[in-house]
Amino acid sequence: ALEGIEERGGGVAVRENGTMQRPTASACRLAAACSSGRRQRRRVRRDATRQEDENSSSWWTPPLEAKAKLRLGAKGSVAALSILLALESGIDHDLLAPVFGPDRVQVASALPASGGAASLMAEEDAVTTIFRENTASVVNITNLQQGRMGGSLDITEVPVGTGTGFVWDDKGHVITNFHVIKGASDVRVTLIDKNTYAATVVGFDEDKDIAILTLQGVNPRDLIPIRVGRSGGLLVGQTVFAIGNPFGLDHTMSSGIVSGLGRVIQSQSGRPIRGAIQTDAAINPGNSGGPLLDRKGQLIGVNTAILDPTGRGANVGVGFAIPVDTVRGIVEQIITYGKIVRPYLGITLAPDQALAQLGRKGVLVLDVPANSPASGRLQPTYRSLTGIVLGDVIVAVDGKPVEGSGDLYGCLDALKVGDTVRLTVKRGKGSREEVSITLGGKTTTFES
Repeated sequence: ALEGIEERGGGVAVRENGTMQRPTASACRLAAACSSGRRQRRRVRRDATRQEDENSSSWWTPPLEAKAKLRLGAKGSVAALSILLALESGIDHDLLAPVFGPDRVQVASALPASGGAASLMAEEDAVTTIFRENTASVVNITNLQQGRMGGSLDITEVPVGTGTGFVWDDKGHVITNFHVIKGASDVRVTLIDKNTYAATVVGFDEDKDIAILTLQGVNPRDLIPIRVGRSGGLLVGQTVFAIGNPFGLDHTMSSGIVSGLGRVIQSQSGRPIRGAIQTDAAINPGNSGGPLLDRKGQLIGVNTAILDPTGRGANVGVGFAIPVDTVRGIVEQIITYGKIVRPYLGITLAPDQALAQLGRKGVLVLDVPANSPASGRLQPTYRSLTGIVLGDVIVAVDGKPVEGSGDLYGCLDALKVGDTVRLTVKRGKGSREEVSITLGGKTTTFES
């Protein structure tokens, strides 16, 4: 209704068909009301500006408090909010200084910059730095075994598998999984510079799937040891990185998070590895033995297995790594003493399926060798004239329930040679008995 009315020379005129016509009395009254409204709004803005100048000493407040104090219903406050948002958006100082003064603009410009392309680039730079600083520590391992190629009758060394490892120290020690080098007649290690060296096995712990190699003829100056961290303080949700050689693609990096802690996986020997780190970082065949790193680029685990419900060896986002705190103890023991010593009961266990088929829980003692710690204390399974007589069934260790061999091994891993354990066993027709046994030591010695 107001589009055709405008002030002209102190009066008003009505625009009609491109020409100015004398307005009617009602149009004049309407134009006067509009002009009065505009003058009133200008007075409100002047009063708001004057009030802000009087309170200039306390004008600046942190952005959230400032927004809380604004009253969006007032025209002047809406303008103030718009300028405040402009300040936070990083508008040029020179444009706002005439309005608020240089001091206030200085305060506004000191606000921390919001996230965006710059922060994303910084995050990417941190990731590329982790790769750049650690990739030279990662090696490719080839397992060679004697065999025949094609239709030849000659026996030669044939590559049967590849994996990953990493440089532990400047003395030529390389760490990998035991299953990567299992059965090898020869092992070859390729560094980042594509030079390949023969490697000998210093020692291994099959129960924990860890092996230590040493490179032959390598210059120590060509080795860059990995930085070893700790796994004890890990939390679910932390960012992790895996570097390895999946499917023969050397020095491939993947990222993910710590998806779970304290997992139990099975080693090549059938014994459980407790405390494993679960991650969704892509781990595929060829990644075994490679490092799992934290955001500082420090070693926190050794990638060793994946959950593969398809049976095709493909990653489904559930991988496992042996925690570095476990690895460190094994590696230092083998390098320093040339052997590993583990506590043991000295018994042979029946497969868990044997009791499962009978609907019973526990661990069945199959044999008790002479001169073992359990000799004369536990009863083995044997064959009589009437059939097979089951031996003792261990159902608890120091009061902790044992439902299978994994539970028994887990209890023993927490003990040391010379400790005395109290076993609860079911004997004969089901009577429960308590048996105390002092653990012996099982020593595996490696030639130097």
